[in-house]
Amino acid sequence: MPKITDAKVIVTCPGRNFVTLKITTEDGVHGVGDATLNGRELAVASYLTDHVIPTLIGRDAHQIEDIWQFLYRGAYWRRGPVTMSAIAAVDVALWDIKAKLAGLPLYQLLGGASRSDVMVYGHANGATIEQTIDEAVAYKAMGYKAIRLQTGVPGLPSTYGVSKDKLFYEPADAALPTENVWSTAKYLPTVPKLFEAARKALGDDVHLLHDAHHRLTPIEAARLGKDLEPYRPFWLEDATPAENQASFRLIRQHTTTPLAVGEVFNSIWDAKQLIDEQLIDYIRTTIVHAGGISHLKRIAGLAEINNVKTGFHGATDLSPVCMGAALHFDLWVPNFGIQEYMRHTAQTDVVFPHAYTFKDGALHPGEAPGHGVDIDEALAAKYPYRPASLPVNRLEDGTLFNW
Repeated sequence: MPKITDAKVIVTCPGRNFVTLKITTEDGVHGVGDATLNGRELAVASYLTDHVIPTLIGRDAHQIEDIWQFLYRGAYWRRGPVTMSAIAAVDVALWDIKAKLAGLPLYQLLGGASRSDVMVYGHANGATIEQTIDEAVAYKAMGYKAIRLQTGVPGLPSTYGVSKDKLFYEPADAALPTENVWSTAKYLPTVPKLFEAARKALGDDVHLLHDAHHRLTPIEAARLGKDLEPYRPFWLEDATPAENQASFRLIRQHTTTPLAVGEVFNSIWDAKQLIDEQLIDYIRTTIVHAGGISHLKRIAGLAEINNVKTGFHGATDLSPVCMGAALHFDLWVPNFGIQEYMRHTAQTDVVFPHAYTFKDGALHPGEAPGHGVDIDEALAAKYPYRPASLPVNRLEDGTLFNW
């Protein structure tokens, strides 16, 4: 049995904060897992260091399922983003070790490849519709077959998804939360105009996506979905807050626009009703925030029997470790839909050397044993943690709202 002899948390900020767990066995084989929780990174780091790592030393690294159950059931206070991100870091690191010991890329241990590569989508955004279309045309030229469209809203000084740097969007922009202003009334007429312009510029052979970022009521989301139907969007993401899963029933009654949700989910229970009742088309849970590969397999299995596909979150607040693990999962999972791909900076890529590659609008995880991503500890140490928070939203009258 490969006994766990060491585990440590590495916090680094090569342009933005990442939390990584490194587990090492008695024969020197190590695995890494992502534990990043945007804006709450140190909470997960403490959870791992103070509560999880002491329970890992001496355990058999091959017993992934037993360790997962121990960390989930044994905590008593189950679920939540901090707990599930910590569990995910352990789970992914152990899968990395198991695959390295087997001498195989991780997707082979999951059951082998179900496809040749993984279709991804990029992020086109601009302050105006015209700027967004220009960016979308550039993404199409880079080979992307799927593009998310976000544009500024006339009358609002800033809008989610619109950034100065068009490849490396990072919303956590200050040590304390900045406050943005939101108006649904100004937003709703803008998106159909954006999609109309995109179809004219890009044609019918590019998938178009959009993120409402939890800001609409169910009936507002239904109205937007209906307005977008002529332009055949790939999906409308996070149309309404999903704490009340039944909210999606109302949206479903009024539009055939495909719905995607789940990047903030941290367990199968957050998605159970949505999947059971086929209220969504794509589940967006992430490996790092939803308990790792072991738990995501359960979510994907439930989704498969209900005609729901995967469409995992893949923003820059997930480290390359999470992206590598997700790509192995994507290559295997039978009900794959799409993978978000927000590129990391060159600075981040050097700290996290990885085997995955991009070509013709798709990613491939590579053939390196394990999940193919590591961390350069010496280089990581040169980038100390820097406090950074996500913004908050207020309505024009000052009422705090969903960001």
